[in-house]
Amino acid sequence: MEETRNITRAIFEGWHDYQQLLIEAIAPLQEDDLERRAASHLRSVGENAQHIIAARAYWFHRLMGEGGEQFASLATWDDQGAPSRSAEELVKGLEQTWRGMHMAIDSWSDEDWQQTWPGRGNAPEAITRQWIIWHLIEHDLHHGGEISLTLGIHNVAAPPL
Repeated sequence: MEETRNITRAIFEGWHDYQQLLIEAIAPLQEDDLERRAASHLRSVGENAQHIIAARAYWFHRLMGEGGEQFASLATWDDQGAPSRSAEELVKGLEQTWRGMHMAIDSWSDEDWQQTWPGRGNAPEAITRQWIIWHLIEHDLHHGGEISLTLGIHNVAAPPL
């Protein structure tokens, strides 16, 4: 049991470190940096950041009912026609979703961890909280990698994501 706790702690610490790298990468960017794309048909740096924020709010609020209305409003940040956000807004969105997710996780009982929801699309038939957490970790890593690659293509310095 202690080994499982240590592994879980290490996973969450790694995710926290990655959250900090995302913030360090986004915070100094100007509007033109946020609009940069690796290719014309791919999301811009800012759109990728908005997508990370929106996915966190979607899974935690819309699916699991966690967080309040301000948290819920972040789930629309990557809807078609959503306005572009400044680096400052993106950092606040990353921080707000991070706090909201971890407040929820800290409050879950053993019974809460057993709750499931019906899956859709590429998700499994029954979605668990563990699946949602892993999905968001891999989602952050994937789209954070896109941010890193795009900034690198355009010779914009950023921490290694």
